[in-house]
Amino acid sequence: MPATNPPIIVIEDDPFLRAVALVLDPATSAERHAAFADFFAHDEPDFDGWCARVRDRAGGLFPAAVRLVDTPQELRANLAAAKGLIVESLAVGREELAAAPALVAVQKYGAIPRNIDAGACAERGIKILTIRRRANIACAEVAIALMLTLAKRLHRLVGRISIEELAAEGYPYRPFDRRHTPNSNWARIGGQGMLFGTTLGLIGLGEIGREIALRAAAFGMRILYYQRSRLPEAEERQLQAEYRPLDTLLAESDWVVPQLPVTSATRHFIDGPRLARMKEGACLVNIANAELVERDALIAALRSGRLGGFALDPLYEAPGRADDELKSFKNVVLSPHIGGSPRFNALDDIAEMIMDLARAIAP
Repeated sequence: MPATNPPIIVIEDDPFLRAVALVLDPATSAERHAAFADFFAHDEPDFDGWCARVRDRAGGLFPAAVRLVDTPQELRANLAAAKGLIVESLAVGREELAAAPALVAVQKYGAIPRNIDAGACAERGIKILTIRRRANIACAEVAIALMLTLAKRLHRLVGRISIEELAAEGYPYRPFDRRHTPNSNWARIGGQGMLFGTTLGLIGLGEIGREIALRAAAFGMRILYYQRSRLPEAEERQLQAEYRPLDTLLAESDWVVPQLPVTSATRHFIDGPRLARMKEGACLVNIANAELVERDALIAALRSGRLGGFALDPLYEAPGRADDELKSFKNVVLSPHIGGSPRFNALDDIAEMIMDLARAIAP
């Protein structure tokens, strides 16, 4: 029997968060359900079964009436009867809470609830829930993987093990004198590097940036960061990260990773002048959005030989093109938007948030 007064859940209209409505709100359209079943199919072929399993664990939270909102105005207009709220970037302050007399819990779609007024929530007894997103961790792993690929030249070497294949890559075989020497790197691959002892410059130390920093520290990298607001010293120590002005970071870093949202202010944030300020031979790794880096300036920097390498996920076009000029450079690694994968990361994040909300709202 459907609930006569289902709980109302207001959700910021993020593409992934729409899946919460698929689980909780029976009024969600069949068209959207089919689109998400297709989206998840290569990792979860039984999407209907997954939804059913999560609903079974959601208890009194299912069925719910979900309201998707885009703007602060829409958020406030839908809060009057809301018991739960899920936001990623929308602010939740005193004005929003005043419009939400029934609110029990606010779920941040992330681990850093900086956009939620903790003091105002505490005054009302409203719980703040957070999640360390698995998809963010996966993105950080891709960033490290791309750095390792460039450092070890793996994109030019994987599967190339014969004399003929290596010669085609510019490594003619000449055996060592084994009566005297070891045989490691018998293909004589020069120019390989390491992450250990090098400097990573992170532009933006948000949720994914912090996940990258944690992993870089484990590799023994020195970590610099730049963003508009410097972190408290305690957080810098925890992340082993040192603040630098942007130009200083570009000049000192062996690896530059821009980790920013794309806005009118950040599109082409890495342009010709900033590429020129980078340390000669440094590598640029972009897992955030291709438009952060001005493509023409990037290609010019690669042609000049001053840029040591470039890695990109996601691409400038999706799908990419076989004749993309970036593929002609031996120090470029491109991958087709695999950051955040596998899909189980998103599915597990969504299930965890639903369970946490269920415990808070409908114990």
